[in-house]
Amino acid sequence: MSGFGLVSRFGASYFGFSAGRLSYNWAGPFGRRRSKAVTFVNPLLLAGTALIVVPIVLHLVMRQRPRYFEFPALRFVERRHEVNRRRLRLRHWLLLVLRAAAIALLALAMARPSVKFGGAVGSRDAPVAAALVFDSSMRMDYRHRNQSRLEVARQWGLWLVGQLPEGSQVAVLDSRPGPGAFQVDRGAARHRIEMLQTAAVVRPLPSAMEEALRVLESSQLARKEVYVLTDMAEVAWPEGTGQRLAARAGRFSDLGIYVIDVGVPEPVNSGLGPLRLSGQTLANRSPLRIETDVYHVGPPVERTVELHMLDPEGGWQKRSEKLVSLQPGRTQAVEFLTRALSVGTYQGYVQLMGQDGLACDNRRYFTVEVKRPWRVLIAAPGAPERHGRILAEMLAPSGLARSGRARFDCQLSSLGRLDSEPLEQYAAVCLVDPRALEPAVWQKLTNYTADGHGLGIFLGPGATHAEPFNHPKAQELLPAPLLNKLMAPEGSMYLRPERLDHPILSVFRGLGPDIPWEVLAVFRYWQLGSLAKGVHVVANYSNGSPAILERVVGGGRSVTVTTPVSVQSSQDPWNLWPYDDSGLAVMLVNGIVLHLVGSTDVKLNYYAGETAILPLDPGATYRSYALSILDSPEAMEMRLTPDLKQRALVVAATENVGNYRIRAGGTASGVDRGFSVNMDPRQTSLERIAPEQLEQVLGGLPVQLTQDREDLDQQMSRGRVGHELFALLILLVALILGAEHVVANRFYRE
Repeated sequence: MSGFGLVSRFGASYFGFSAGRLSYNWAGPFGRRRSKAVTFVNPLLLAGTALIVVPIVLHLVMRQRPRYFEFPALRFVERRHEVNRRRLRLRHWLLLVLRAAAIALLALAMARPSVKFGGAVGSRDAPVAAALVFDSSMRMDYRHRNQSRLEVARQWGLWLVGQLPEGSQVAVLDSRPGPGAFQVDRGAARHRIEMLQTAAVVRPLPSAMEEALRVLESSQLARKEVYVLTDMAEVAWPEGTGQRLAARAGRFSDLGIYVIDVGVPEPVNSGLGPLRLSGQTLANRSPLRIETDVYHVGPPVERTVELHMLDPEGGWQKRSEKLVSLQPGRTQAVEFLTRALSVGTYQGYVQLMGQDGLACDNRRYFTVEVKRPWRVLIAAPGAPERHGRILAEMLAPSGLARSGRARFDCQLSSLGRLDSEPLEQYAAVCLVDPRALEPAVWQKLTNYTADGHGLGIFLGPGATHAEPFNHPKAQELLPAPLLNKLMAPEGSMYLRPERLDHPILSVFRGLGPDIPWEVLAVFRYWQLGSLAKGVHVVANYSNGSPAILERVVGGGRSVTVTTPVSVQSSQDPWNLWPYDDSGLAVMLVNGIVLHLVGSTDVKLNYYAGETAILPLDPGATYRSYALSILDSPEAMEMRLTPDLKQRALVVAATENVGNYRIRAGGTASGVDRGFSVNMDPRQTSLERIAPEQLEQVLGGLPVQLTQDREDLDQQMSRGRVGHELFALLILLVALILGAEHVVANRFYRE
């Protein structure tokens, strides 16, 4: 059915329409059905109802639109809102970053990271090759707080051995000369440390460290460490000893050097300086003069200095004592003078009494020999009593000669008798103003000198012509060909040595720098040609010309003086030496002849480590000698075999200080001699070296200096694993947490 219908809840109605008609059925409330009908003439025009769209559109188009007005206050609020929103977002991000960074850094710190700027990064527990170098000088016996410096060093060493990681290699060395090596195990290293003793013969610490590096080179372990335990005395680090150490250290890629200071910053000590003897060989019935200086560091104090000498029965006897007042940083001179000594060997020591920090510098030993006068032949031209008397008087004054106290026994002879004179019985021969000699005489003198004797030649006016002295036989003894006799203006020339290091001039060293050499004026002298090979100029004149020259001839020596020591013409003198009343000429002549007889070659006092050489008498035939150290706690005695070819007894084992005695052939008619060994006084200097100076000595080699075990432990850790960042990271964590706390409180409060 066409149309539509509508149903109501109040009743049932039905509408329907068809073309031109509209009908409906309706049932009222009581159910009675009624029917009505509506019809349209032009139903097509009902489509015109669609035109209602037009007013709707016109309404929408023509209606008045609202105008937009932005209120300034609202605009500010809106912009402020956007800024606050962005700021809040930034704060949230900042708090997030801080909290995340704190957690991340805390985790990183717990991982214990480290940074190493050189070498490979290792582990603290990785094995290392370590060398412990102990300063074993006598200076380490210094006691402070009832402990010696060596005892403190031992404690450090034992602690270090215990700190080394498992599997480490350990070498224990000291400053005594000798090679080093790794110990078998830690127990052997501890035993080696406990057995360490001080020694008088030591090497510089840079040399000992170089030996330690040589030992470490043999290890296959990557990490190498050197520990030096010392009192930091400056004398142990001499200049120029660190270059080789720095060069060897450059071969290592991972090396740590640690210097442990066990010294005392302000030591208190008194000690004796080296002894100065009037002579090591003295003439019969001559007194012995002993001088020394007492030095002191610390508060003022009074000390006693004693002289002890060995008596004929072998016991020590105190000969003298002196009381000295010592001031800090100053020295006090002390002098002892003994009575006249008879022929024999005399030994003793000078002792500084009392207690101080260092005992090894309180005693100095000495040995002297008193000999019979040396026989000297003085050959002069013409009447020898006239021309040779001045030289004889200078060497053996009449008063001393008559009393038997002169050091020389001078015999006068003429030059013409030299060819028949038995020269072997004389220790030296002096030619005073020699004339021309036959070649055979020159040859005899050459043979005599080459056998180990001395020949002195004092040229003067007697050499009228140079040719005889330029003969090949004469030139074997003379230092150079003779050229001319030269004359200097009166008072313009004199003896003027540039240095006093030669044994002939050693007697002048105690006179100070202002020696009046002008009193030894020279008016004439012999000019020499080119010097022979091996000739040594002992002293020059003030114009630079050679005055005293020495030449070694075989086992002996000849000394030539280009101006004479003899009676001269008052109208034409060659010099003023015979008339000198200052004593300089006498000292010079005695120095020359003492050198000729070999007195200056006899050394009886040595420093520890030096080789002692004792000349033997020409008639010595013993094949073995007994060597002992007086009052030695070890009471050692060793046998020595002499060098008969060189007529000398050589003793190389002089490591212990003290008085050494050499005997052979019994006490009645045998040999009984001796020598003394002292420690080098420089080895007892307690002056400390500054860190800057130490760095300079070691050539810039990086060294860690410490006095504290905790500090050393930190240095060891940094050397093995680098610089740990734990402390820095924890600090950063704390700073970040603090910043987070401040920022959060502020943000949330706002």
